Amino acid sequence: MFLHAVSAVHPAQLIRSNISVRNNSIFISGNEYVLPADGKIYVIGAGKAAAAMALETEKILTPHYPLQGFVVTKYGHTLPLAHIGLLEAGHPVPDENSVSAAVRLTEIAQQAQSNDLVIFLLSGGASALVADFPPGSSLEEVQQLFTLLLRSGADIGEMNTVRKHLSGFKGGQLAEKVYPATLYTLILSDVVGDDLSVIGSGPTVPDPSTFADTLNILRKYHLTEKIPGTLLQYILDGVDGKIPDTPKPGSSHTTHVHNHLAGTNLIALQAAAEKAAQLGYHPQILSAATTGDAHTIAEMLVSKALTYTDLWPGCLLLGGETTVNVTGDGLGGRNQQLALAAGIALAGHKGITILSGGTDGTDGPTDAAGAIADANVMEHAAKLHINANYFLHNNDAYHFFSKAGGLLVTGPTQTNVMDLMIVLIA
Repeated sequence: MFLHAVSAVHPAQLIRSNISVRNNSIFISGNEYVLPADGKIYVIGAGKAAAAMALETEKILTPHYPLQGFVVTKYGHTLPLAHIGLLEAGHPVPDENSVSAAVRLTEIAQQAQSNDLVIFLLSGGASALVADFPPGSSLEEVQQLFTLLLRSGADIGEMNTVRKHLSGFKGGQLAEKVYPATLYTLILSDVVGDDLSVIGSGPTVPDPSTFADTLNILRKYHLTEKIPGTLLQYILDGVDGKIPDTPKPGSSHTTHVHNHLAGTNLIALQAAAEKAAQLGYHPQILSAATTGDAHTIAEMLVSKALTYTDLWPGCLLLGGETTVNVTGDGLGGRNQQLALAAGIALAGHKGITILSGGTDGTDGPTDAAGAIADANVMEHAAKLHINANYFLHNNDAYHFFSKAGGLLVTGPTQTNVMDLMIVLIA
């Protein structure tokens, strides 16, 4: 079910649904564009799915038009591109390649002219894969901030608000650099609610958030005393109006931009439900907009499974993105943490299996997409004298499941539409 859902949101499917060429016209998400005789096409992109999106775009357009451009993706997510440059960079914490990617993408954006077409391929992960920093700051300081945010329990919208206000690329600022060329952005959403201004920190989307919002987020998570002073001062200067804020809705430099949502978590959930029905289960999609603490969501799913009274066998489907307040020093990710919390609650309850996995194939800084838990896994762990609660509280779910069994390892999937949680009741 999980793999079928991931296939449904692969760029091979989504890009072909959104880009086509007919009668000397390019159709992008239903919009017709005729390239002027002296116009050029630039394809740029960022995100975990950027290489796959670019590869499919090449296949569609290069029989008809010459292409040039550049995309950046996560290490291990590369694919062979014939015409578009490619770089791998750090995620979830940016590295030197992330900085190089920001420079290259900015150069291409600024060289585009009014008769040119720029296609921007955006997917989750772009906020780290493209990194710049304020004057007087450094990559090391931005890395420190990103790490603090990831461990704070802040949600993706909050983290990206901070990121946008320490960047000259994010929060609609790429759109300003592309102006006056025509810009089409195709977006794979890894954000609950599919807010285009949040996905990948919204490089081509006007930004409704402010420096004041950024400061409030840092205060909320008690980070003002922990982040580098140069970054805090930059934000304070922004609050005081000494630094221009990001472009807001209605900005004249965003009228050339067309942002389109190409892939969502709901598409994946619907595909999982389709496969569940084929396998004889009775699927129910509970939500595609799940947020909150991973432990809380695990408890909710277990409760629903234990009190399930509908058609048998049952399949409960949930999508979204949970958070974990990291207090231990173990290894794992939010999906493995959720699965372990669920497994502990399922101990002794046979017939219920819970999978939690990231559609990008990676969960936290691990090689697993997530994990699968049931009473059998927990029994096996107990026989091995593995203390599940210890691993849970140490945020070390990866090592728990690697010992007890249950790791979900898919490798890079070349897509990213948040997480899927699947509960089977048989």
